[in-house]
Amino acid sequence: MNGTMLNDRSSPLSLLRTRRSAKPRILVGPGPTGHELDEILTIAARTPDHGKLTPWRFVIIADEQRDAFGAVLRQALSEEDECATIAHHNKEDEFAHYGGTLIVLVSAPDQGHKIPVWEQELSCGAAGMNLMLGAQALGYDVGWVTGWRAYSPRVTAALCQPGERIAGFVFIGHSAVELEERPRPEPGDVVRWWMPPR
Repeated sequence: MNGTMLNDRSSPLSLLRTRRSAKPRILVGPGPTGHELDEILTIAARTPDHGKLTPWRFVIIADEQRDAFGAVLRQALSEEDECATIAHHNKEDEFAHYGGTLIVLVSAPDQGHKIPVWEQELSCGAAGMNLMLGAQALGYDVGWVTGWRAYSPRVTAALCQPGERIAGFVFIGHSAVELEERPRPEPGDVVRWWMPPR
């Protein structure tokens, strides 16, 4: 894709063909306005959802809450790794203060419903993809990451209700450096035509 602009918004197909995530650490603000954020979240909710269960949530961490979020991360790190250095703790504070808007995507399946949890988790992933596309369609760069934080009991307890889990941390802002393409699979590497059994 040499010479092709990434996240090309000249048409819906162009955006889909050139969509590229950004690393959260290279994002700067400002993030979406209140109106834009409402639009992005409305787009995110228009996702496949077998049974109309809405098995996902969006938790917004406001700019003025980033210090408190960093404190949660540092406390969680102390529990995860008693040998964590000051540099490791500083890295968590940096993560909490990455630029742009921070939305935590939460998987919230109905465990007792006839719709399998796996299908509900797939719906959560689709909501995350719609969240990214909605933001990118408005001209923002987006990074979706997980890491140990997404699996930490303390971080989960701080952001989720019982039975929920973190599907990712989504940062929405503007890239401070030009995005670069990464290798993508060719259709022939990941697609096959079904052959009926004999």
